[in-house]
Amino acid sequence: MDKRKLNLAVFALLATANLAWADDVASFTDRAQVLSATPVYQQINEPRRECWTETVNGYSNGGGEHSYGGAILGGLVGGLLGNTVGQGNGRIAAAAVGAATGAVVGDKVANNNGGYNQPRQVEHCANHDNYRQVINGYNVVYRYQGRTMTAMLPQDPGKFVNVNVNVALAGYQRDERQGYDDQENN
Repeated sequence: MDKRKLNLAVFALLATANLAWADDVASFTDRAQVLSATPVYQQINEPRRECWTETVNGYSNGGGEHSYGGAILGGLVGGLLGNTVGQGNGRIAAAAVGAATGAVVGDKVANNNGGYNQPRQVEHCANHDNYRQVINGYNVVYRYQGRTMTAMLPQDPGKFVNVNVNVALAGYQRDERQGYDDQENN
């Protein structure tokens, strides 16, 4: 093979390789200097519940709910008994006093159920906020090839950070029908 054909073949091979390379983006990993890594905090609340038991003295009525039946019945009986005492306006006054007294006595009888003064345990609870700060990540400022950039990272990177670098030709845009066209005159 003569030298001219060999040079032409090498040139064609290099031109084809350059065109294939121009279609792909070259990527590699490099290191950049970290200028600062500032922790970013998040405030979280982990509420806690505190409970305690106190001994209280109280009148026990057997633990049931308050009933008004005894007061009503006592008021009726007291009113009837008061109505039998006295004459005229005195009879009306005696009926009123009897009804009131009967209502009070009837209520006590109905709701005490043989109640007695007994110490008992009462549980009290309270919720308390428990705020704390946790590191949510690091705001990292780094310099690569003279440019200052920032990123949010989950941990402190130290003095250097790895960066992915992608290299492509600038000023060229691929036209699907015609290949590459020069878009800028640099």
